[in-house]
Amino acid sequence: MATRRKAQSKNVKPLAAGSLRPACDPKGLGFKSTDELEPIDRLIGQDRALGAIRFGTSIDRPGYNMFVLGPQGSGRHTAILSYLKRKAADAPAPDDWVYVHNFTTAHCPQALRLPAGTAVPFRDAMAELVEDLRGAIPSQFQSDEYREKRRAIDADIEETQEKAFEELRKKAESHNVGILRTPMGFALAPMHDGQVLKPEVFNALPVEERQAIEATIDELQKDLAAILERLPLLEKHRREKIRNLNAELTGMIVDASIKAVADKFAGIEAIQTRLTEIRQDLVHNVELFLPAAETEAAAAQPPLARPSDMRFNRYLVNVMVAKDGDSDQLGAPLVNENHPTLSNLVGRIEHRSQLGALVTDFTMIRPGALHRANGGYLVIDARKVLTELLSWEALKRALRSNTITIVSAAEQLSLVSTVSLEPEPIPLNVKIVLIGERMLYYLLTTLDPDFADLFKVEADFDEELPRSPANVALYARLIATIAKRENLRPLNAGGVARLIEETARLAEDAERLSLRIGRLADLLREADHWAGDARRRRITAADIDKAVAEQIYRSDRIRQRSHENIERGTVLIDTDGEAVGQVNGLSVIGLGNFSFGQPSRITARVRMGTGKVVDIERETKLGGPLHSKGVLILSSFLAANYALDVPMSLWASIVFEQSYGGVDGDSASSAELYALLSALAEVPLKQSLAVTGSVNQYGQVQAIGGVNQKIEGFFDICHANGLTGGQGVLIPASNVKHLMLRNDIVNVAARRRFHIYSVGTISEGIELLTGLSAGTRDRQGEFPKDTINGLVEARLRQFAFTRKTFIGGNKDEDNAGEAE
Repeated sequence: MATRRKAQSKNVKPLAAGSLRPACDPKGLGFKSTDELEPIDRLIGQDRALGAIRFGTSIDRPGYNMFVLGPQGSGRHTAILSYLKRKAADAPAPDDWVYVHNFTTAHCPQALRLPAGTAVPFRDAMAELVEDLRGAIPSQFQSDEYREKRRAIDADIEETQEKAFEELRKKAESHNVGILRTPMGFALAPMHDGQVLKPEVFNALPVEERQAIEATIDELQKDLAAILERLPLLEKHRREKIRNLNAELTGMIVDASIKAVADKFAGIEAIQTRLTEIRQDLVHNVELFLPAAETEAAAAQPPLARPSDMRFNRYLVNVMVAKDGDSDQLGAPLVNENHPTLSNLVGRIEHRSQLGALVTDFTMIRPGALHRANGGYLVIDARKVLTELLSWEALKRALRSNTITIVSAAEQLSLVSTVSLEPEPIPLNVKIVLIGERMLYYLLTTLDPDFADLFKVEADFDEELPRSPANVALYARLIATIAKRENLRPLNAGGVARLIEETARLAEDAERLSLRIGRLADLLREADHWAGDARRRRITAADIDKAVAEQIYRSDRIRQRSHENIERGTVLIDTDGEAVGQVNGLSVIGLGNFSFGQPSRITARVRMGTGKVVDIERETKLGGPLHSKGVLILSSFLAANYALDVPMSLWASIVFEQSYGGVDGDSASSAELYALLSALAEVPLKQSLAVTGSVNQYGQVQAIGGVNQKIEGFFDICHANGLTGGQGVLIPASNVKHLMLRNDIVNVAARRRFHIYSVGTISEGIELLTGLSAGTRDRQGEFPKDTINGLVEARLRQFAFTRKTFIGGNKDEDNAGEAE
């Protein structure tokens, strides 16, 4: 066998330790403590989002509501509230809105628009007016003058009634007929000498006399009926006179009280019209203010059925939207609704129990967030409003109709059929700001046909900021601002530098800084705690290290158990030696906010076949679509690069050993290809190296995510098993800029005890893993036989020739059988 060609000296060298974690020099920051820095009053790195917010709040057109999208903890909520607070303070105050009783249709309360700052004084004035009338009207109706006039009316009617009866009595007596009062009413009977004739005496009279008496009684009966028919008319006339008397007296009392209110709100047409309506109703319903014994309607009710507190509600005012009278506080409203249920959005109608029944009136209408934000801004969490029953549809309905209609969930779901109030809808003029994740925005844009028309402004918050000197200076000011706002200890320059490095690690990019302000603030709070625990006056790099280490320790139980299984040999991972068709792949396991790297053994087996590469993960339905795509890509790579003049006659299988959960992503496709090439070439791969990176059809190694966690995961296993100086990780060259490794790994790499290699192609990677040259085609189009590519191609040609011979032999046997 020919000697195999070693890899050329120009092969990839380990990365320098300085490129594994680009440091932030505390001396270059230009300060000793954050106390020296001016606070920053704006978000940094969010120019696009802030520009969209300025546009969305400035344009006054239908449908230009905003959706603020971005990851949680990016400061989007704080930024939008801070900007809107300033914007609202400079805007004019919107009109007030109140509900009042509808004297025409009681179950449809009227909505009144009032100038800003008027609703509360008007409500108080009406409450005072009603209270005054409750005392003034009854006292006037108990005066001697009123009683005398009332008695005169009653006497006049009684005199008219008595006169009619007296005339009838005299007429009857002249015909010897008496008028008798009985429990059943009036009766007429014949009389003699002032005494009613008994039946037997009357029957003994001559027929002619009896008939004459009966005829007389019939005539008198008609006169009596005529008088009785006039009695209701007389009673009606009496009530009308009393009503006119009451109206005259009430008008005198009411006019004085109402004039005082009218003068106070002169020039406000809605209030003047309302006061006119109230006066008319007061005059016609003065009985409401009289004691129950004075009103016939009240006397007919049982005592418990006289809710005196609700009798006068018809004249009160229910404030829905109002501004304080202090002009210094006037401005557009800003409402942040944290619990956007249907009733919290559009309002609700409350009820009270009375005699076993639920009763309500317009004073029990309660405003929702749309009422409170009317004329200003309403901020809602998108996920919350989407998960609340009926809230999303109610919000869209209000925006489409530009009105606020109060409905209950029970009515919409037909759970109740009782008659309730139907308040008049209030016109809506509000800017809605939804805050949510990007996925929610894209889903709503795709699946909800109304969304794009109602939310036309997209404010997209960025997650990262370029790590330039200018931005580092801004970031230091941001750190100082958070520390001062949270009343934390100041940071020294070393603490700020360490924190900037950590934010770059959070961004998973050495050239970027994370804008996850929430995570940054949490880390600062925890570092402040540990600084206090160490009795330091300032937060130092050691406190940041302690906070990071404690965060990891609280979350890494599963990582620890996983690594223990590898160290104890339960999960098979080699960190030294060589093996054919076997390589260490790397993956990332995410657990909430914590993720860690996990090495996995990937193996490949080959034999003659029909050109099929079997992905065992896919066959067992454990592989996701992206992983299956990666396997198909490496299959295409083999077919397009080797033994092009013969049919692909390979059967191969690839699997993640001891993988009992799902596998997805294509970051292991380069490792799978290395294992497959090793199995074909029958050349062992170094188990001291782990591999990550995806591959395309041209053999280029592509960037992947989680590169830091993957390297650290394999390093921890190597460190536990013992560092040999030959261990390391192959990463895509395009991932070098993402490296922000732990300091312990950087220190070990500086001593050349652990290596990070960046590779751009499969050829570079296979040379590192085997120590042999990958090989390139010569002028005749052949790979050198002692290279990896040459060995792979030779093996594939062998499979093809064997298959051809096998198929040809079977055909000869079949032909011979037919000849016999």
